[in-house]
Amino acid sequence: MSTVKEKPADRVPASRVDKFAERRAELGEAALQTLATLGYARTSLREIAQNSEFSHGVLHYYFSDKVDLIVCSVRQYKARCVTRYDKATIEATSVEELMAGFLAALGDTLRDEAHMHRLWYDLRSQALFEEAFRPDVTDIDKSLENMVWRVMSRFSELSGIPPALPPSTAYALLDGLFQQALFKHLSGDADAVTTMQADVRQAISTLMGLAAA
Repeated sequence: MSTVKEKPADRVPASRVDKFAERRAELGEAALQTLATLGYARTSLREIAQNSEFSHGVLHYYFSDKVDLIVCSVRQYKARCVTRYDKATIEATSVEELMAGFLAALGDTLRDEAHMHRLWYDLRSQALFEEAFRPDVTDIDKSLENMVWRVMSRFSELSGIPPALPPSTAYALLDGLFQQALFKHLSGDADAVTTMQADVRQAISTLMGLAAA
C-alpha cells in the first residue's frame, strides 16, 4: 500500500485548482499574524483556528497540516518582502542614494514586521529537523539571496567596482547582520535598527571598496 501523503489539492478536480489555490492564499494570508505570534512550536491547525475567524475544518480542508499552512504563509510574505528593495534598487541614480534607500527599507521592515521575520527564521531553523520544510525553505532562501545580489549588482553598476564576494557569501553576511539585529530588537534594544544600518553600510562599503560610501 502506498504511503505517499495526500495533499489537499489532490482532492480537488482540475477545474477548481485555481480557485482552490486562491482560497489557500487567502487563508494563509489571514493566518499569518497568528502564526507570527505563536511560532512553529506552539502552532497547530486547531490553535490557529481558535485565534482566527476560520474553523478547524476549513483550515484542514485547504491545508494538510501546520507545515503546509506555515510554508504557504511564509512564502507569500517573503515574496512581498523581496520586492520592497527593488524600488530602491531601480530608482537609485547614485551609490549614496541606493545606500540610503536600501538601509531605510531594511530599517522599516525590521521595525514594523519583526514578528513576521521571526516566523521565517523559526521556519528555517525547523528545516534543520523537519525534512518537509527543506524544499520550500531552500526556494525562499534563494529568492532572498537573489534580492541581495540585485542590490549588490546595482552598487557595482553605479560605482564601477565589482563585488568582492559571490552571491551566497554576500547574502550570508547581510542576512546574519539582519538576524542579529532582529534578536536585539525583539529583546528591547532601542538601538538595534540604527546599529544594523550602520553595520550594513560598513559591510557593503567594504565589500564594494566604497571608502566614501
